[in-house]
Amino acid sequence: MRNYLSIQDIDNLPDWVKEARELKKNPRQFNALGKNKTIGLLFFNNSLRTRLSTQKAAMNLGFEVIVMNFGSEGWALEYADGTIMNEGTSEHIKEAAQVVSQYCDIVAIRAFAKLQDKEKDEAEEVLNGFKKYASIPVVNMESSVGHPLQALADAITIDEVNTKPRPKVVLSWAPHPKALPHAVANSFVEMMQLQNADFVITHPEGYELSKAITKDVTIEHDQNKALENADFVYVKNWSSYSDYGKVANQDSKWMMTKEKLGSAKFMHCLPVRRNVVVADAVLDSDQSLVIEQANNRTYAAQVVLKKIVSSL
Repeated sequence: MRNYLSIQDIDNLPDWVKEARELKKNPRQFNALGKNKTIGLLFFNNSLRTRLSTQKAAMNLGFEVIVMNFGSEGWALEYADGTIMNEGTSEHIKEAAQVVSQYCDIVAIRAFAKLQDKEKDEAEEVLNGFKKYASIPVVNMESSVGHPLQALADAITIDEVNTKPRPKVVLSWAPHPKALPHAVANSFVEMMQLQNADFVITHPEGYELSKAITKDVTIEHDQNKALENADFVYVKNWSSYSDYGKVANQDSKWMMTKEKLGSAKFMHCLPVRRNVVVADAVLDSDQSLVIEQANNRTYAAQVVLKKIVSSL
């Protein structure tokens, strides 16, 4: 495998989950793989779990790690061909990607959607720019439309806890004061489509995700109905896709509570706004898997890097 850009790059999800769980038992067992190799982590947006877990995963494999907060430390990049660069951008992606390729053996990139121009966000200028012009493998640490490292960690977490041959998993929208991207929800949906599960998405009308992502997944606008007999409930806010980037509904009734959750396990990618997205009583209960999800981010990243470096 050369790049890890989306869930579609996983050839066999159960095998990847099994491998990640084996790595978790002995994280340093392949620490010679990255010896004398360097990974560059470029952050165009803020991060806690993604930065630390990906750096830890790389260290477990023996990599040297370079971290750059590109949004505040790098030059403003231009992505379009033929542009006369006489305004705000200082460096073209053509040169930047080639230069990074001289310093690193793998580059991992985090660059969020701006939620202003759907077409531009879906073009994935940053991620695809590096893919096109870099001569080294590229890893997606969350892009405009996907967060495949998080979704892989979620798959690991579900596998560790699940006791049923076909669990019911619900992805539920939740209120949030800010307009948030669709990336986490998109990749979770794509990951669940590779699972043997009864999968349902629930959200208010007007918050439908891209049909190219949801395809034939069941969508239920009645949250309580969707949550009936759920085994896992993944809660996440996202802004409108049809009225792109807009917050059309902040209905507090969609917040996840203990009563709604029932006996299901609670999942969220973090960070999460307490008592807006989810009640304290849920987050602080033994039904919450959020800390273990965060822990599994390391092993999701590690299995990805192991597969890439093994093919170099």
